[in-house]
Amino acid sequence: MITTVAFDLDDTLYDELDYCRSGFDAAAEFLAELPDAPGAGRIFDTLWTNFATGNRTKTFNAALDQFGLAWDDDLIAELIETYRSHKPKITLPPDSRDVLRRLKAKYTLALLTDGYLPAQQLKVKALEIEEYFKCIVYTEQLGREFWKPSPAGFEKLMLNLNAEAENSVYVADNEKKDFIAPNKLGFVTIQILRPARIHTESSSLPAAAPQHTIHKISQLPALLDKF
Repeated sequence: MITTVAFDLDDTLYDELDYCRSGFDAAAEFLAELPDAPGAGRIFDTLWTNFATGNRTKTFNAALDQFGLAWDDDLIAELIETYRSHKPKITLPPDSRDVLRRLKAKYTLALLTDGYLPAQQLKVKALEIEEYFKCIVYTEQLGREFWKPSPAGFEKLMLNLNAEAENSVYVADNEKKDFIAPNKLGFVTIQILRPARIHTESSSLPAAAPQHTIHKISQLPALLDKF
């Protein structure tokens, strides 16, 4: 019998691309204040083009080079901090809110998310979802070595909720890291494949595969009813 349903955050409850756009918008506003910098709109377009075409690690460096603006490690660090600490312009999709409301009436809900702590906390606040979860585990608070696929966050979640793994479900998106630990612990694991998701790679490890797959969060309540 399922009693506890835990969710990942990014690309599970909302499209992470929306957060990326919001972060690059904040960074563009910051850069536009530099001497000889173009307008924020043009900077955003360049940042987004780099990101959307696959440059996920040197986006700021590439854009600054394209504009002929001098940069150093300190400036890049400021841009990263601006991105991570900005107030996100994101909203929870109606289908996600509807499902959380429905499931809260039947199950104990939890959230377990990796990522840099201030950024993840700001996302949760912007999405206005704290009220749905009896427990929120930010794995960054445990230490970066305890990000998924470490089981530490799941063990903390079970301890906090007095929950058993065999009565618990984890819903997430990233096959590379999200399901390894909960599979090993005995959770039911469900992958949601949002059309705009960032992480589309599959894993070659059998232990990483989700036990079930859905394409819309609205399909989740009916699937849970089968367990």
